[in-house]
Amino acid sequence: MKQTEEIRTLRTETCNTLSGSTKITYNISCTTDSKIYFRISNNTGGGFYSNEWVAWDAIQQALKQCPKDVPITSLFLYPLFKGKSVNTPSFLLAALKHLKLVQPLKDKKRNHELLDFKPFNEEMKAMMSSKVAMHVAKKKAANKKPSTTKKKTSAVSRHKKKKVSA
Repeated sequence: MKQTEEIRTLRTETCNTLSGSTKITYNISCTTDSKIYFRISNNTGGGFYSNEWVAWDAIQQALKQCPKDVPITSLFLYPLFKGKSVNTPSFLLAALKHLKLVQPLKDKKRNHELLDFKPFNEEMKAMMSSKVAMHVAKKKAANKKPSTTKKKTSAVSRHKKKKVSA
């Protein structure tokens, strides 16, 4: 992958975390060569997370390596974020649940099973073909520098928000 690459955001969604105590926002984007990427872009709770883009191909590969008789947990996604925030794999799993790519096992909200990826993949192909673009930005190459992001509002920006809304 190039150092920087243009990406096009196809979807930005907000959903509950697996615990249901806070909400996360995630983005799904594509590159000019039609590779799909995910990232966590916000968390309403106080936890740290990595906002690094992760390839959909890598996510699918990690999930498909899970033994058939073992429930999927966020532990299977940890290798995608080695050296990053421990919250990010769980946040990504919450996004996958929201997209109906995994579903919780009965009475076990943190244990999941895989669902069919085909409808999602077809939807992404259609969105890429339609040239829909919520945002176009430069994407830094993955696995460069560990980055954890914690969204906090400073006193100055809180003050500015109050002035704007007043």
